Amino acid sequence: MVNDIYILGISCYYHDSAAVLIKNGQLIAAAQEERFTRKKHDESFPANAIKFCLAYEGINIKDVSCVGFYDKPLLKFERIVESFIKSWPQDYKMFIRAMPIWLKDKLWIKNKIKKELNYKGPVYFSEHHMSHAASAFFVSPFKGAAILTVDGVGEWATTAFGLGRDNKIDIIREINYPDSLGLFYSFFTYYLGFKPNSGEYKVMGLAPYGEPIYEDKIRRLISIFPDGSFKLDRAIFKSFYEMGDIEAKFKNIFGRPKRAPDDKLEQFHKDLAASIQKVTNDIIVMMANYVYKETNIDSLCLAGGVALNCVANSQILKNTPFKNIFIQPAAGDAGGALGAAYYVWHQVFKNERNFVMEHASWGPKFSNKEIKEFLDKKKVEYEFMDHGQLLKTVAALINKQNVVGWFQGRMEWGPRALGNRSILADPRNKGNWQRVNLKIKFRESFRPFAPSVMEEYVSEFFDFPFPSPYMLFVAGVKTDNIPAVTHVDKTARLQTVSNRSDSLYHGLLEEFGHLTGCPVLINTSFNIRGEPIVCTPEDAFNTFIKTDIDYLILGNFVLDKKVISQKYPFVKPEISPDVD
Repeated sequence: MVNDIYILGISCYYHDSAAVLIKNGQLIAAAQEERFTRKKHDESFPANAIKFCLAYEGINIKDVSCVGFYDKPLLKFERIVESFIKSWPQDYKMFIRAMPIWLKDKLWIKNKIKKELNYKGPVYFSEHHMSHAASAFFVSPFKGAAILTVDGVGEWATTAFGLGRDNKIDIIREINYPDSLGLFYSFFTYYLGFKPNSGEYKVMGLAPYGEPIYEDKIRRLISIFPDGSFKLDRAIFKSFYEMGDIEAKFKNIFGRPKRAPDDKLEQFHKDLAASIQKVTNDIIVMMANYVYKETNIDSLCLAGGVALNCVANSQILKNTPFKNIFIQPAAGDAGGALGAAYYVWHQVFKNERNFVMEHASWGPKFSNKEIKEFLDKKKVEYEFMDHGQLLKTVAALINKQNVVGWFQGRMEWGPRALGNRSILADPRNKGNWQRVNLKIKFRESFRPFAPSVMEEYVSEFFDFPFPSPYMLFVAGVKTDNIPAVTHVDKTARLQTVSNRSDSLYHGLLEEFGHLTGCPVLINTSFNIRGEPIVCTPEDAFNTFIKTDIDYLILGNFVLDKKVISQKYPFVKPEISPDVD
């Protein structure tokens, strides 16, 4: 341990704060703070995530060689003050609210880290988009790749492209605030009645229900150039802090007021969603084609919040010369912690690369002993099964149209459950789409579900050229036999599962395939609307008893809702309409 170099990566104070620990260039642990605090998109200092990362490796803060932070607070503060000056006095109320937070915490990150952690070592700062670039390229399988990062805003940059070679990244060009594709999409997210910085995937899911009939109106709000760069209309987007100003202007442009979160979704909203998605697709494709032209390399790494838009990602595959695309599962701000750690390891310390991310299982895990202690304390009935019996039993339960909560191994890194903290159901039964949406997730009925498929059988069910382990691409569906995971446009947000990366979940898909001829399952995150994905056995149990899930599988323990319902009767939770 004396000769080991541990680097702690941190992101926080915007949204989705997180911590990452690497050892001699190898990823050891990664987790988002929300999973521990149970506050969705928690932006606070990731004390719990840091505590987990250190405890998982069995070290303390004195063993950490250095800390990497995912952006440069002073540079970001410069941008914020300058933008407030330009929009004064319109945004003075926001300025008054923002300054105390910045002057108390956000400007003094180095002191905050040292104080919170009792840490005495060096702290390195990476620019925001460099952190995004590092989070993708340095853990990718590519020795060389083009890099494209797109989000709301970092310090000044909102978009960047660069080139990664071996252990070095060069940022070649940036688009700066206030021109931001991420913010542009978020304004429409807000106007459509969803929460910005978290509800964008709802707009993406709503888009296939509409037609892009408002595309021309949207294009008048943003000037798009042949290289994919763009400028937002300053007459409309004068203020970037006061949503009410944009709301009034959008009402004049589109002839409708902003939708309230609990208002009915009408065809207008679906068509507007389709329109903003179409414009976004076109811009992303133009950017990617320009990046290819400038770099002449056929592998691409994507990062930033916009890289979570799996529809736009798939358009890059279809409409550019890139043959390979890599996106690590926490492409948004949480991933900045990963990028900060690898930026220090490679760009600062100049170490050679020795790690490729091949799965997303980097969070906490719980042994059967720990699970049993929890269940015995709860005094609930359960059945323990060995692995072989467990897989056969669960496959049979799903085949009988039961919905299963599946809690296994290490919690996933990123916003998607990928077979460790999942809710599973039969994709052949179209009724499961509505049942899981309305009675288990308590969310909007239009929201699509992702299919998990054995990697060996992907070509039989989906039109997709290579593995998609993190649900970051959509694929055409080739069969009518899996309607519960087929969206209205005949696509699905695909997850391929390999035996080498997750033998247990792969084994469950294999058992279900033997039983039904369909090695595909509905896989959605083990949570309800407004809550983060479950982290602990207690989180899973609490979600189980307040939903319509039929069976809960905690490690090798099987819990039957019918058996425990007398002691823990189902009571539907109250959920505010404006939560995610």
